[in-house]
Amino acid sequence: MLAKVRSLGLIGVQGYEVRVEADLNKGLPKFDTVGLPDATIKESKERIRSAIQNSNLRFPITKVTVNLAPADVKKEGPMYDLPIAVALLICTQEIVCPNLSEYSFLGELSLDGSIHKINGVLPALITARNLGHKKVIIPKENSKEASFIEEIDAYGVSSLKELVEFLNGTIELLPIPKMKFSDLKSLDKQANDFCYIRGQQKAKRALEIAAAGGHNALMIGPPGAGKTMLARSLPTIMPDMTFDEALEVTKIHSIAGILDNNEGIVWQRPFRSPHHTTTLIALCGGGRNAKPGEISMAHNGVLFLDELPEYNRHTIESLRQPLEDGVITVARNIATIDYPADFMLIASMNPCPCGNYGSKKRECKCSQAVIQKYLGKVSGPLLDRIDLHIDVDDINYDDLVAKDKLEESSETIKQRVNRAREIQLKRYQNSNHFCNSQMTNAEMRKYCLLDEEGSSLMQDAFDLLKLSARSYTRILKVARTIADLEGSENIKAEHLAEAIGYRTLDKKYQF
Repeated sequence: MLAKVRSLGLIGVQGYEVRVEADLNKGLPKFDTVGLPDATIKESKERIRSAIQNSNLRFPITKVTVNLAPADVKKEGPMYDLPIAVALLICTQEIVCPNLSEYSFLGELSLDGSIHKINGVLPALITARNLGHKKVIIPKENSKEASFIEEIDAYGVSSLKELVEFLNGTIELLPIPKMKFSDLKSLDKQANDFCYIRGQQKAKRALEIAAAGGHNALMIGPPGAGKTMLARSLPTIMPDMTFDEALEVTKIHSIAGILDNNEGIVWQRPFRSPHHTTTLIALCGGGRNAKPGEISMAHNGVLFLDELPEYNRHTIESLRQPLEDGVITVARNIATIDYPADFMLIASMNPCPCGNYGSKKRECKCSQAVIQKYLGKVSGPLLDRIDLHIDVDDINYDDLVAKDKLEESSETIKQRVNRAREIQLKRYQNSNHFCNSQMTNAEMRKYCLLDEEGSSLMQDAFDLLKLSARSYTRILKVARTIADLEGSENIKAEHLAEAIGYRTLDKKYQF
């Protein structure tokens, strides 16, 4: 007897339909799975056999052949346990459901017949919806993840026995209730607020510009000056994610297996801060199955690299391509996958090994040769891709202990950032991007025009600082953002001067 059920597969964040076929034939008991299954799927026969028998259902004692089509695409993961089990139970007539073709199945089985959560449910459901599937059976533990996808009914089940009874009409299950993304956004409470950061007004201003235009930034200063606290507070002034952005981020986190089951969706901008000992694969993605790395998990959020020179040189140089393209290609034997990687890079570093070079309060004990060697760990091409170079010095004692001084809150700064982003969204409404850092060269020629005074200032800076063409374009983009923050239609000389001021660290620290 032959049975067919529908399931779904994933290649990166993109999904496709998988047809699970089970055939029972005469012969000695044997269980074969074909269709390029990985080791996890090959081992599933033991889980499926025990799950069916421990659910008091009949497992076929004959020759079993299971095919996963399309046969030329590698299948991986335990998500096919449930559809294979359903196909076998149809063959043994334990399941008799006239409208079975309406359903797709995803889930991992345990030996006792319970159904466990799997990774990648959200991108799978989006694929099912786009393919016209109407109903999907998923593990109950993944219910929150499914509650944000409209136009498709998802049913959460906790055991194989429960699923059989539902399909046979013995019990009734209701679709997972839908949730509104706007309801989650109203719960937003931030622990890291700019109002708790004393002093550092220049650094706060620079990060406000970075948030408004989606620019990368590097903070240089002595240890203890507040660089890490500034970076961790940055997400509190960034614009709220749209639902489409949240879905993109959630897809990646779901595939990586780091999605919070209680949330079901990533509704706050990611903040990823990998340790300086992180490997190239951990940062960029990879491994045997080409999984996403830290830069993809920071998509639409912030990637914070603390003490940048301490990272492996080869590792941080891998950031060049995604910083330019907003996507990273992970190539492995079994697959070549493009993962989104449109993130803000925020890095921090000491100006020398002891951390006191350039400080107004502390004396540096490092020789010039040692300083140059330390700073040389950050290459010029990588530094060229960072829009804002922020000089962070020690805070004064009076600013630190002032009780009557109320610092500006993140909410106030965020309002200015949102106004600037609204201008940019309107400006790029016919494009596939939404902030100044993503401007194309053609758009720069249209929106970054300089008057005579600005052109003269730009030429002087270009010659004095020995800027590259890339540095020139990034200064113009930052100047455009500064003008947007002030509500100015044109880039004025003072906007350009401030933008140039965030590149002077190239000369000060002699990178």
